[in-house]
Amino acid sequence: MSRAERRALVARENPGLPIAQQCRLLAVSRAAVYRKPAEASAEDLAIMALIDRQYLVRPYYGSRRMAAWLATQDHLVNRKRVQRLMRLLGLVAIYQRPNTSKPAVAHKIYPYLLGGMAIDRVNQVWCADVTYIPMAKGFLYLVVIMDWASRAVLAWRLSNTLGADFCVEALEAALSRFGRPEIFNTDQGSQFTSDDFTGTLQRHGITISMDGKGRCMDNIFVERLWRSLKYEEVYLHAYATVAEAKAGIGAWLDFYNEERPHQSLGYCTPRRIYQEGLWLCGRSALPTGGASPTSRASSESGEMLAFAHIPTGTTANTGLAIDEVTRRTVAPAVALTAIGADTETGRATP
Repeated sequence: MSRAERRALVARENPGLPIAQQCRLLAVSRAAVYRKPAEASAEDLAIMALIDRQYLVRPYYGSRRMAAWLATQDHLVNRKRVQRLMRLLGLVAIYQRPNTSKPAVAHKIYPYLLGGMAIDRVNQVWCADVTYIPMAKGFLYLVVIMDWASRAVLAWRLSNTLGADFCVEALEAALSRFGRPEIFNTDQGSQFTSDDFTGTLQRHGITISMDGKGRCMDNIFVERLWRSLKYEEVYLHAYATVAEAKAGIGAWLDFYNEERPHQSLGYCTPRRIYQEGLWLCGRSALPTGGASPTSRASSESGEMLAFAHIPTGTTANTGLAIDEVTRRTVAPAVALTAIGADTETGRATP
């Protein structure tokens, strides 16, 4: 059990044991329990936003190069401070390195299974990733669940902590609404190697695949999503509240699924490719009647429907060529909407 998990077990409201004795039994310091963590300063938040933007363009920049680049942006900070902020952002420079670190014994690392595989049908492979979302004061973490073949975002969640809970919540939401994939691919982040996350996948009979350490290209489609989301939405709006961030990101993800043409999909939308893929695979896509809470269209008119629970097994799947899908036109029966926060927004969809 990690130190943070042990610290969370300390009962501060009406404790049966004195806090000092709880800390001694859990092997955590009392200072860590009593002291409220300091909020990030405005200067740190500004530097973190710059680091996040530069990392999207130069993902191979480590703390030394990043500190040197920040100096050209009139932010004279030392390498240790950059290292601390990059750790807080969850950013690591991408380059080949010796195997000097080993994963925790409690967290099993699974092999990467997608090398050389033809991924040509929906619900064959899903993937997930977490990114940092800057705000006017503070920051959040965003996780998405994506279908690999169609690039459709099936579910998403925001959190102010980098734990596994919000990742598991997004996973369960996607599984309950869209069935299950054959393979689920993630990086080796502690959220995805946790027993809660991998256990959920195993209970649904899903094969687990994980990227090699430091290899963002293994999960390139989600990485491209982050770039588009941040440059087209996040960096254009300094979110003042969590509710505003949920509304803005939810609106953009809805736009991404429903309206934004995707070059690699023959300028079709992810929703169309996902929907056509289900029909061409011979599965029913009849709606269950529940409107998606993330779409403003659904909240205003109640007409936006979601797919039924569609199980996907390896024996039932048939091959589907993306080029063939983009040439066909199938009348939309339902609309795919990513499952996110229950928040409405007054800002128009981009």
